[in-house]
Amino acid sequence: MLALGKLLELTLAGHEPAAKIQLTPEGTRLRWLAEGALEVTPPVAVDNGLDLLLSAGVHGNETAPIELLDRLLRGIARSELKPRARILFLLGNPPAIRRGERYIEQDINRLFNGRHEQHSGAEAMRACELEHLAAAFFSKPERTRLHYDLHTAIRASKIEQFALYPWHEGRVHSRRELARLNAAGIDAVLLQSKGSITFSSYTYAQLGAEAFTLELGKARAFGENQQVNLDLLEARLHGIIEGREPEQDGAGLDGLQLFAVAREIIKHSDAFRLHLPSDIENFSELPVGYLLAEDVAGTRWVVEEQGARIIFPNPKVKNGLRAGILIVPSDGAYLA
Repeated sequence: MLALGKLLELTLAGHEPAAKIQLTPEGTRLRWLAEGALEVTPPVAVDNGLDLLLSAGVHGNETAPIELLDRLLRGIARSELKPRARILFLLGNPPAIRRGERYIEQDINRLFNGRHEQHSGAEAMRACELEHLAAAFFSKPERTRLHYDLHTAIRASKIEQFALYPWHEGRVHSRRELARLNAAGIDAVLLQSKGSITFSSYTYAQLGAEAFTLELGKARAFGENQQVNLDLLEARLHGIIEGREPEQDGAGLDGLQLFAVAREIIKHSDAFRLHLPSDIENFSELPVGYLLAEDVAGTRWVVEEQGARIIFPNPKVKNGLRAGILIVPSDGAYLA
């Protein structure tokens, strides 16, 4: 196996490889770009015009997606996977990955779309570097751009594998991309309706990629992900990488649950109180009239929407950040 296929091993050890470029016997090029960043380029004769960005480890303790990317890259380095797409593998936060922690000082996934410019420290610099790596990768004209940013959640979820689909003015969510996710084992998609500061929102809004944050189960330590079944996603990624993916059409949405954002719960001060059990699961339903949260100056969030559910409740976020999202079912009327 080519040594550059051991990107995770190099990253965990904090080593920079001596050889920055290696070729498989078929002519696929592996090129080390920076810590945790490796570009795969297929031979020109088989390149199908897809640029695929696969990122994981933006939160360092989300190991199942990191292990998935490791398996894919090792398969390419052994010539077991023969790419027809250009691929950029990114391990987002190497110091946090080495320590098995979500982040060291700042949540990198709240530092994109220019937010890193308002902060200092290593993680703000890494968010800036990730933006530059993604922008350089997606700079080639007239190519298809796809980004999957792979995560696992802090808490358990009533819907274990789901996606967040970013929003940008003038763009419409793609029925074909949703069908692809459905075939990859994703059970629900949150169709966002405003801009965000996450990595997938950056590549969607600024770089024109189809981009998704994929939540793939609960965060666990390396080697403890037997309960996280990523077989369907892994098989679909094999097909995307090798250009042998079956064609999807809009009919492939059967069973996929769609949701829209009703409101974001923003923590304004240290007085913020979230009135939910600490072990509440993502996608838990909340009754109309439920007092969800309170903050300074008499600010109250009361559930008004029928069928409302909560995702990502976290009262420990820093002031000014989102402490939860209230979502409602969507009919997907505006899909293209």
